Amino acid sequence: MNRAHILAVLDRRILEAFSRRTVDELRAALPVRLALPHVERVLALNVAKEAQKDALVIRCSAQALAAGAPPGPETVARLLDETKKIDSTFLDRVSTFPVGVRIRYEEVAPVRAQRIERLLSTAYRILDAWRTTRGLRTALRASYPQPELERELHEMLKLYALETNALSRSVRLPALLTPLREQLASGLYRVMNAVAMKLARDLARDVFRRKRDQPGN
Repeated sequence: MNRAHILAVLDRRILEAFSRRTVDELRAALPVRLALPHVERVLALNVAKEAQKDALVIRCSAQALAAGAPPGPETVARLLDETKKIDSTFLDRVSTFPVGVRIRYEEVAPVRAQRIERLLSTAYRILDAWRTTRGLRTALRASYPQPELERELHEMLKLYALETNALSRSVRLPALLTPLREQLASGLYRVMNAVAMKLARDLARDVFRRKRDQPGN
């Protein structure tokens, strides 16, 4: 069983749910709604990009666990450098879009380093617990009490929101919509923060839900 892969799949699904809920909320907001069609495809590709980076971090946690040594600062620095290769592929893909994107590493790098460090630690903790438990849900329960799991998920989603916010401020919109860029960025960050809190609560509650409380049981 490839536990790191299973955990990475869960991470990708969480990011997809986060993005989906965020876009649904933004569609209801004017004037952000006017600019949203121009950046929605960028946001979708950004989710795929970030899920790919997270999978890299989770695999690194699994390798560190197998070696018997938690990942340290040098691992964070190496992963931060490796994520730039994934960024490059992302920028190539969006270069044909009617909007432009430039990644401001002076803003992104500190937040991304925090996110990598947190995910390394969280994945290491879950994968370690999984060695003596059966199933991902049981491993999550063994790793964290419900309030702590909710806080951990919320903090990671907030860091994702901060990085996405930096990216959104770098999006070059068509000329008529350029004045909306800052409103889009501030609206996106505000909505993502609110969605992060609710999604973290929903996820933690689902992990700790008893079988008899689940649909069909």
